[in-house]
Amino acid sequence: MKYVAPWWLPEGHTQTIWPALWGRRSPTGLRRPSPPIAWQRERWDTPDGDFIDVDFLQDTCAWEGAPWLVLFHGLEGSSASHYALSFADEARRRGWRMAVPHFRGCSGELNRGPRAYHSGDHMEINWVLRRLRQRSTQPLRVVGISLGGNALMCWAAEHGPAAAPIAAAVCSVCSPLDLAAGGAAIGRGINRQIYTRMFMASMVPKALRKLQQHPGLFDGERLAAARDLYEFDNIFTAPLHGFADTEDYWARASAKPRLRHIAIPALLVNARNDPFVPATSLPTAADISPTCTLWQPAGGGHVGFAVGRVPPGHVMTLPAQVCEWFAPVAGLPLPAAPRHPHAQTSEVAQAHG
Repeated sequence: MKYVAPWWLPEGHTQTIWPALWGRRSPTGLRRPSPPIAWQRERWDTPDGDFIDVDFLQDTCAWEGAPWLVLFHGLEGSSASHYALSFADEARRRGWRMAVPHFRGCSGELNRGPRAYHSGDHMEINWVLRRLRQRSTQPLRVVGISLGGNALMCWAAEHGPAAAPIAAAVCSVCSPLDLAAGGAAIGRGINRQIYTRMFMASMVPKALRKLQQHPGLFDGERLAAARDLYEFDNIFTAPLHGFADTEDYWARASAKPRLRHIAIPALLVNARNDPFVPATSLPTAADISPTCTLWQPAGGGHVGFAVGRVPPGHVMTLPAQVCEWFAPVAGLPLPAAPRHPHAQTSEVAQAHG
């Protein structure tokens, strides 16, 4: 697995922002638009009387016995996020089936219950995967992006060998596996001015609508005055999901201390210049089980990984390489599809621990 950032995206911020806003899904980086992704939505009632929405890829000519690719989105993401669309394009190209479950409140409609979602929500992951597994003839291939990847790795570690009948392999992409380190990084400097403001502009109004649903759930004035994720988590995320405070939440929900317990094939992808995830916080070979693989290229930004000799570039190399990794480790009966053209290369930072 190899990646090198294009010369025209020189550092982590540009490698994060450009792909999210302007990266193309055409594998050649051409300006012609990729065919739109068609989703079909199902609403699932949860055991606690709430609901989640799950989007299923429609425009795919799946071959008989084709695997299911499941993608858990990141903080405030959805099936419309650029990474979800690029993975859907790759699944469509390979003839795989695909599902994108939405964390509560992220599908465009506020969920009914008092809870929302959080970085260590492995119980929700478990319920969703078990239900999706009923549709598949074989264990699932599961990707988690950023927050979703941390929760996914918590799930894999929590279940150990018992995860194998549900998921053939799992992959986290740009996940803050050490939540305290990631929270500190996004709360200072230019990160605070760009990314913290972006997330808070979505999360605070949604939380205040939740307060209208459930009066007295938390202190609305304090939340409206919150200026970073630490304060938001202290007032909203932590107490609503059974944590004492932000420190308790970030410590108990981090996947990094649990990685030694993962017993199924797991790929952990982290760019070493990710603005959200300090390179010093990334897991090393000493932190992981023998079934884990670390891919830590020098560049890529946060869920960026754009490729192309000239702008605008494309964002198809990451999903192509992740799906290529899934094929042999998960026992896919057909050979992996060929790589997209113009995939630029560099050496893998770390492999099996």
